[in-house]
Amino acid sequence: MARSDPTPEPRAATNTDDPPPLDVEGGGTRVNGHPRSAQDDLFATPVPEKEPLPVGVDGGPVHVGPAQRKGRAGRNLPAAIGVGVALGGLVLLSLLLYKPAFYVIIVVAIVVGTWEMVRAVNTAKIRPPMVPLLVGGATMAVITWYGGAGWLPFGLLGTAVAVLGWRLAGGPKNYQRDVVTGLLIAAYVPFLGGFVVLLLEPGDGHLRVLAMIAAVVMSDTGGYGFGVFLGRHKLAPTVSPSKSWEGFGGSVLTAAVGGALLVRFMLDGHWYWGIVFGVAVAGASTLGDLAESLLKRDLGVKDMSTLLPGHGGLMDRLDSILLAAPVAYAVLTNLVPPG
Repeated sequence: MARSDPTPEPRAATNTDDPPPLDVEGGGTRVNGHPRSAQDDLFATPVPEKEPLPVGVDGGPVHVGPAQRKGRAGRNLPAAIGVGVALGGLVLLSLLLYKPAFYVIIVVAIVVGTWEMVRAVNTAKIRPPMVPLLVGGATMAVITWYGGAGWLPFGLLGTAVAVLGWRLAGGPKNYQRDVVTGLLIAAYVPFLGGFVVLLLEPGDGHLRVLAMIAAVVMSDTGGYGFGVFLGRHKLAPTVSPSKSWEGFGGSVLTAAVGGALLVRFMLDGHWYWGIVFGVAVAGASTLGDLAESLLKRDLGVKDMSTLLPGHGGLMDRLDSILLAAPVAYAVLTNLVPPG
């Protein structure tokens, strides 16, 4: 009798709709065809995430170098403190001991700030003429120092004419762009800086300048504190993501209280005009900070220069003061008579 082979067991049908098992390292729900386990997670190869690039105001990336991707927390803190104390001491001593020395500081600051602005726009291949801007900026401060408020507009006009004429030698290519940028720099740095000279003009001018600087510092401090602890709603997310409406409210509140005290006890004025002074300075300084942040994002730069260790450029410290100066001058001149 012939031996019969045993009947083979039926094989399970294969579902052709099932996807093939994944063979991955550190991702998915199955590894080499087996269910993913905690051991797989432990020995999985991590895939590093790419650091997102900063976004410009037009939605595109801001092109910055590796050193520029470090936040403010990555700055050299001892250097920043040392530079800040040195600059603050220089300003304070010159104001309190010898006013002409502070005039010289203003002229130097205007020249350096103008130089930084021209260098910054050069990164975008915009070439405003450097020489007439530097000479015109210094001249604007000097003639305002000697001639008063009436000479400041003439200084701006003379600088504008010099920029237009100097740039003619470069030919027609990009003439309009270079000239308009040069005029903007002339109005932004030396013209607005001239109002610091005008603030210093009265007999108590040194106290008026100190009150303006103190109000700006109070505004910045209040904005930072309120923003850190209460900030929820972004003020201008595409321009300065760290600023919030709550922080701005803190800036206004702190500057208003500080302004009332400064005007009452330092300038011998009415406290309620001090509130007006503080609120106006807080609004102007915040706008100045946002305006420079917008400009830097448009140019794709982190700082205006690397002149001040731990701070960036001089313009990174003057952005709030430049817009606050004409506002402080207007408020104090009309509401708080010179002492």
